[in-house]
Amino acid sequence: MDDIFILGIESSCDETSAAVVKNGREVLSNIISTSLPLHQKYGGVVPELASRKHLEFLVPVIDEALLAAGVPLERIDAVGATYGPGLVGGLLVGLTAAKGICLARGIPLIGVHHLEGHIFANLIGSELEPPFVSLVASGGHSHIVFVKDYGSYEVLGRTRDDAPGEAYDKVARELGLGYPGGPVIDRISQEGRRDAVAFPRTRFEDSFDFSFSGIKTAVLNYVNRARMTGAEICVPDVCASFQEAVCEVLCDNTLKAAAAAGQKTVALSGGVAANSRLREMFSKRTARRGMKFYRPAPVLCTDNGAMIGAAAYYAFLKGRVSPLDLNAYATLPLEEM
Repeated sequence: MDDIFILGIESSCDETSAAVVKNGREVLSNIISTSLPLHQKYGGVVPELASRKHLEFLVPVIDEALLAAGVPLERIDAVGATYGPGLVGGLLVGLTAAKGICLARGIPLIGVHHLEGHIFANLIGSELEPPFVSLVASGGHSHIVFVKDYGSYEVLGRTRDDAPGEAYDKVARELGLGYPGGPVIDRISQEGRRDAVAFPRTRFEDSFDFSFSGIKTAVLNYVNRARMTGAEICVPDVCASFQEAVCEVLCDNTLKAAAAAGQKTVALSGGVAANSRLREMFSKRTARRGMKFYRPAPVLCTDNGAMIGAAAYYAFLKGRVSPLDLNAYATLPLEEM
């Protein structure tokens, strides 16, 4: 079979990205332009500002991706674009550009679910094949997904309130560490004691769901009590203890869900998958259980076009092509493919 080249476009949040992916697993280019510095002074992503930056960045990013890959637009077989979930303004920018290319060239448009893209980041440069269980953990999502086959998913667990990345951001803001909270808390945790503060772990009987609002509130209460009483706050200890609790619940629930599904292969994905402690914990616990463990390179944990191109390739093989009137959706269950 001839090589298949997919142009992947991702614009669901504050990263504008385009990539050229060959045969689903070989990344020829992966260009990412972020508007993060613009949002940092606000302590979070401002949707209107993000949309404007997508408009500014997208065409140059696509041009650079094609140039870096050495693949002309005429050689692209299909365009994959994120259509949800995410910030609708940004999604529409990427989706509209993808539609224009497909219409002009007469090639298929493939709408990709954002979480599906994160999961497929694990296939890039690896031998991983379904079935497996994947944890998708980020600033806006936390799902345990049973990947039965390409394009066939069952959500085994999800957050009931805050996503883990959201909890990281709120804790970091309370400690005056800035935004985004994940990388800075991960870094500062290296200097702290993981058992310094006994923060709660929320678990549900007969469910693999998550809840991180309790630990977030516990950290805020701990910090506020210390400030009111004049007690010293050891920031590295707070960060390490908080991170340990979050990672422990993420790891425990995922491995229990995998066992319940009869799976011996698990994968990490999403922005929180770049967390050093989470990767270490999964690596050790899966090894003890004789399980296979996959995690993407850190650059593929954040939002990127390569993961969208990889997911689009397998949709393309199955003939899952989207109409040119495909809309963007702020919320979109993974089951609705």
